[in-house]
Amino acid sequence: MRQVPDECEALRPSGRVLCTDRAISQDLQRANFRNYQFLRLVAQKKRFENCDFSYSEFDAAYLRRCVFEDCKFIGCRFSSSNLSGSQFLGCDFEYATFSNTLIDPEVLEFGLPGRENLQLRFARALRINYAQIGDTQAANKAIQCELSANRVHLFKAWASRESYYRKHYRGFKRFRHFLEWLSFIILDFSWGNGESWLKLFRTIAIVVAAIGLGQVYYLGDWKVLSDYREALLAAPGIFLGVDNAPQGYSSMVLAGIAATRYILFAFLVSILVKRLGRR
Repeated sequence: MRQVPDECEALRPSGRVLCTDRAISQDLQRANFRNYQFLRLVAQKKRFENCDFSYSEFDAAYLRRCVFEDCKFIGCRFSSSNLSGSQFLGCDFEYATFSNTLIDPEVLEFGLPGRENLQLRFARALRINYAQIGDTQAANKAIQCELSANRVHLFKAWASRESYYRKHYRGFKRFRHFLEWLSFIILDFSWGNGESWLKLFRTIAIVVAAIGLGQVYYLGDWKVLSDYREALLAAPGIFLGVDNAPQGYSSMVLAGIAATRYILFAFLVSILVKRLGRR
């Protein structure tokens, strides 16, 4: 007879409860549904208060226009479910995941976990979910929430004195997150980390203005107002490469302008591809 390996002796049944084809007929308070697997669960216009759904799975569930107040969805998985019109007030969605699920984007305003790293995961899970169902507006909202949480998380990872961050981010890891935060700030200012064409055009305007002011400072007379006007009028053509730069521009400066132009145009193409690709 084959002997059970030692490592298998540590495994025990999880106690998961299978609940198939059930409909909730009344409002519920303080109900315990931890570690359930709901298959085709139905509820409409019902209210749930202080209910615990932690570590449960919702497959093909239909929970429309329900109100969930102070409920726990820790580690839950929602797949192919319909939660349209449902409200989640003060609920805990730590480590929850979503797949092909209809859920209103307002959950990003009222259902975010406490810590920023968990907010980041939650917003990312919803962003992927909204992309799966083709809801571009909700996906954009999730992206903005994800970027906001990531910005705060990266800052706290190297600068915060909170015990959680000082315990998990020490030494070189703390310095690495400082570099990641600095890169995030620069890219966010330059083009909104790929999400803002307005910031990108602002960056292009700054580069064009820098070309004109640099020309006045190094090749013109910074005391003469007409030199500023002529340089700023010529700067867009120099940046785009359609006009010849005045004598005095070094090859290194022209190469830098060309490299900057190619990079910014690549950013613009990337934003357009993202926007059109989500439609």
